Amino acid sequence: MDLFNYSSKNNDNLKGPLANRMRPRTINEVVGQDHIFGKGSLLRRAIEADRLTPMIFFGPPGTGKTTIARVIANSTSATFEQLNAVTAGIADIRKVIDEAKERLLMYSKKTVLFIDEIHRFNKGQQDALLPNVEDGTVILIGATTESPMFEINQALLSRSRLFQLKPHNEEDIRKILNHALLDKERGFGNYQVTISDEALDHFVNVSNGDARSALNALELAVLTTNPDSKGCISITLQIAEESIQKRIVRYDKKGDNHYDTISAFIKSIRGSDPDATLYWLAKMLYAGEDPKFIARRLYVHAAEDIGLADPNALLIVQAAAYAVNFIGMPEARIPLAEAALYLATAPKSNAVIVGIDNALEAVKKEKTGEVPVHLRDAHYKGAKELGHGVGYKYPHNYEKNYVSQQYLPDHMLGKNFYKPSENGYELTVTKRLDYFEKRKKM
Repeated sequence: MDLFNYSSKNNDNLKGPLANRMRPRTINEVVGQDHIFGKGSLLRRAIEADRLTPMIFFGPPGTGKTTIARVIANSTSATFEQLNAVTAGIADIRKVIDEAKERLLMYSKKTVLFIDEIHRFNKGQQDALLPNVEDGTVILIGATTESPMFEINQALLSRSRLFQLKPHNEEDIRKILNHALLDKERGFGNYQVTISDEALDHFVNVSNGDARSALNALELAVLTTNPDSKGCISITLQIAEESIQKRIVRYDKKGDNHYDTISAFIKSIRGSDPDATLYWLAKMLYAGEDPKFIARRLYVHAAEDIGLADPNALLIVQAAAYAVNFIGMPEARIPLAEAALYLATAPKSNAVIVGIDNALEAVKKEKTGEVPVHLRDAHYKGAKELGHGVGYKYPHNYEKNYVSQQYLPDHMLGKNFYKPSENGYELTVTKRLDYFEKRKKM
């Protein structure tokens, strides 16, 4: 059975959710995505000429990836097969491939294979596709909400053309909703529906470019609102707000957006921008990010990018992390915000991380690393007889608790791993180290 057979004669499809019923069936019904689907575009020409090549659609939910696949299904002379990577396995892939080979051999008919959520396929499943995509047994069309650069095998990527779909703009969403209200075959054209401008604006704004979300909200509003004595269904702003209350945030805690957002958050702190810091923090919390994950990232940042420029940074983050565990959300948003703002406005230095990394690199390359005899432990039996600790100078017996002596092993003498900045507390550290250097020369 062709799962993409979506003609108006299919009564089962006409009984489905509004978002499914209103999917465009032809090229001319597609709304938006003009950058890849406009008149004269490569993709549109390929569909119109039925000269398809392997391609991957990627973009946020509700932007039309599956819709375009349906349009292709209705436009191509090839047999159209669909798999969903969430539920399909190697056996399903092999079955489709075997049928495609037989179809090509017996009838010289091509097969277009659409794989939804293709990023869910593991490496083995993607590898199973490769030879058959390469020899033309199937024309692969994949759809994914993730960046294909990270989730799709490079071999498959090199044989596929990438098309990025973007969130619909407000004009697109408004057009889609109005079409659904007027369409008598698939939408609410046979209903007496009136909708206020404020209600329509709310659907458009809160859906945040996701056509499916906007249509789902409209359907809920229409089907749950009682008609008046004349049979008219009036959608007010209040009804619209009840149907879709929270703005859609494009954020997947396991996807690319998750890593992009935490990256923007940390870079805003590093760049000392408190407003951007609060914005990205709010976006993560609003989308349901684990506050413990945020606290862990703040810990790392406090040590990595602030370090000894403000030693209190680690303590502030530690207190916020404790609060996350002790009081939980939503109250924990306050200490998290306080810690994030403290880090954003603190003096910055990466001297600590540069220092430890330089030392690790030196240790990795060294061929010997014996502890100087005067620094060795002299407490165990027989240590003194071996000369351990002999010649060691106890700093507290000297002026300002400092005395010049060798602490590095012989082969590391002269190495300088830690170079403090002149920011915050490290300015004090710099002055102290300068004093020690002068004492060495006395």
